[in-house]
Amino acid sequence: MKHLIIFAHPYAKSFGRGIADTIVNELKNKEAEVRFRDLYEIGFDPILKGTDILNLRSGNHAEDIKAEQEHIKWADVITFVYPVWWAGLPAILKGYVDRVFANGFAFHNVDGRTAGLLQGKKALLISTTGASDDVYEQIGMHKSMKQTTDGAIFEFCGMEVIKHVFFGGVPTSTPEDRTNYLGQVEELIRDNF
Repeated sequence: MKHLIIFAHPYAKSFGRGIADTIVNELKNKEAEVRFRDLYEIGFDPILKGTDILNLRSGNHAEDIKAEQEHIKWADVITFVYPVWWAGLPAILKGYVDRVFANGFAFHNVDGRTAGLLQGKKALLISTTGASDDVYEQIGMHKSMKQTTDGAIFEFCGMEVIKHVFFGGVPTSTPEDRTNYLGQVEELIRDNF
């Protein structure tokens, strides 16, 4: 299987990076093909511009969008690793979706109906949060984020969402908590790929 990992955290030594590195190591142990895209490291421009919209209509995307779309075309599985900020995707990842998952590439409209164009691709989402999992479960935030991200973005584009895992309370977690989280990531990759 071909695995594309999209990582969105500005701090290279974040716990999220530890999660992403664990995924890469587990996949390589399984001799999978892996591509890693650190959106901050590559300097991805998340701002959807008027020219992007005009180019979309003519089918002539900007080079940075074309490059990312080629990675998505290549992949069987796309794993997104990111922190939850303000109950959603970080701006750089939201901008990635806005620009890369474009009409005509990720979905299209035919006779007034929308159809996803990324059928056959799978998505795995791993999110870290500041609040505890208990808090997010009590207020329904996990369900809301799954609906707006998993359903309204990736399933809308025809992808199968394998799982969306949340690791809560990361800023106040203990070393033992983090070791446990990374063990869960290893198990997730071993069991699903």
